[in-house]
Amino acid sequence: MFKEADNKLIATFTFEDFSQAFAFMTEVAIQAEKHNHHPNWSNVWNTVEFELSTHDAGDVVTEKDHKLAKAIEKIYGRYK
Repeated sequence: MFKEADNKLIATFTFEDFSQAFAFMTEVAIQAEKHNHHPNWSNVWNTVEFELSTHDAGDVVTEKDHKLAKAIEKIYGRYK
């Protein structure tokens, strides 16, 4: 689901409604805190968009981003 472009991992996830999108974001927030890696993300109604890069490494994609992306994809799998 995540694709690498312009030194970022990018993905868009859609849900049935805002409540489901917000529940997903809450789960992702908990995982992001556990990974000590906080995404650049946005939400409009039922859509959540991500751009992952590691700021401490010069805003490039690192293993840290790939690990968080996998965790996000796993969470999203429960919403399909």
